[in-house]
Amino acid sequence: MRLQQVYAGGRFGLSFEIFPPKTPEGDAALRTTLNELAVWNPAFISCTYGAGGSTSRQTLDWCQYIQDQHQVPATAHFTCVGSSRNELIQWLQAASDSGVRNIMALRGDAPHGETKFQVAPDGLAHASQLVTLIREQFPDMGIGVAGYPEKHPESCDLGSDLQHQVQKVAAGADALFTQLFFENRHFFQFRNRLHELGVTVPIVPGIMPITEYARIVRISSMCGSDIPLRLAVRLEEVQHDKVAQFEIGVQFAIEQCRVLLEEGIPGIHFYALNKSPECSRILQELELPQTSDWGILPRPLGTR
Repeated sequence: MRLQQVYAGGRFGLSFEIFPPKTPEGDAALRTTLNELAVWNPAFISCTYGAGGSTSRQTLDWCQYIQDQHQVPATAHFTCVGSSRNELIQWLQAASDSGVRNIMALRGDAPHGETKFQVAPDGLAHASQLVTLIREQFPDMGIGVAGYPEKHPESCDLGSDLQHQVQKVAAGADALFTQLFFENRHFFQFRNRLHELGVTVPIVPGIMPITEYARIVRISSMCGSDIPLRLAVRLEEVQHDKVAQFEIGVQFAIEQCRVLLEEGIPGIHFYALNKSPECSRILQELELPQTSDWGILPRPLGTR
């Protein structure tokens, strides 16, 4: 299923995001995780693309595994970093030959050790240009792009950042997936402003359940997302108690998702971090169905 179809006609799309492990032990653990996530029959599972394309081949290998072993559509992340236009086209052809029909088109971060994104010779500078390239060369591909409810860390202001989102959609993106956030008001403001600017594609909230306080602080600082003080205080109090951190983080995500569902979001994109217990627990608490055909969910959903 392509992204054009996932949310068509008001359908709800559940999705998960994983990343290629670096060790055989990590590979085995991810296979177990995928077994547990596939039970929820997601609309797709996406796999990230390492900094500078460091895991580009593994990204496609895992996408093939997801589709072959679980019959779940895969979405391959893809960035502009370190590649010429011709190299980008070659990778896209390899993705297409592998059976990948959906791409998450991203500019990408600077490689490790570099502080600023550099355009490769004959390369691309923006995600909108990558969307244009994909749409020109592989017109039937489903294309997702990233959005930042609290603005991209490199953007000078929210207004210019919103214009970048508009450009990506105008170039041919089928759906926009947000970076993680913990205050729903940021998502609603972001969504409303994009609607005012004429964006009509699905805007899907990205949710990352907190299970390790130190890790979430690091990730939040990278993507410019604030952790609410009320949550930070509770997590700090139990930062040496993994079980307590898990319970607090999962309960926070459950309540966050309930409110989002009540507002009629088109789907939820979980940043699973290659683990399944927190996502499964949240979905169970929300009483979402385990079905291969999610269809149009009743409203309000997620309330008791």
